[in-house]
Amino acid sequence: MSYLSKFAKNIKHPLLRGMASYGVIWPISSFIQQTFEGRSFEDHSYDWWRCARFGFYGSCYVAPTLYIWFSIASAVWPGSTLKSAVIKTCIETITYTPFAMCSFYFGMSLLEGKSVEDAVAEVKAKFWPTYKVGASVWPVVAVTNFWLIPPANRVPFISVCSLIWTCFLAYMKHLDKENVPQSFKHRSV
Repeated sequence: MSYLSKFAKNIKHPLLRGMASYGVIWPISSFIQQTFEGRSFEDHSYDWWRCARFGFYGSCYVAPTLYIWFSIASAVWPGSTLKSAVIKTCIETITYTPFAMCSFYFGMSLLEGKSVEDAVAEVKAKFWPTYKVGASVWPVVAVTNFWLIPPANRVPFISVCSLIWTCFLAYMKHLDKENVPQSFKHRSV
């Protein structure tokens, strides 16, 4: 059993477990993404404030909103059947996911000291590309979470699954708006 799992098991309340796991996993994701950018210990180029922002945002915003979402979803659609898992996943994909992605780009931009206008511009440039990728990955993870994972462990499970996802978010966050890959951009009809 991993150290993170042992630590999370000792924290009794699901919200606190989620906050603890997101407070570790999100800055690790930022660190991994920065490593892929070419940063290293040798040249002291890691942006530790960026890691700290990811940790703060993941722990103090993402984990609580996920906890609230999971609590509401479990109350409205109780049970752990495949049918309720699919319903929760569909609702999450069209409600919580867009909210979470907009909040991420907007909130992280503000934490970086950018203006509200710059934060809105970043949401506009990066929401659709991120949403399209997320909508192709997260439904499978969400169905698994709602169907197979006990309610008390749903936020920690999602936080572990989100390590790779958060690396992708960190990548997208630090792309210049003009450099978002064309294959990701929303195409108007």
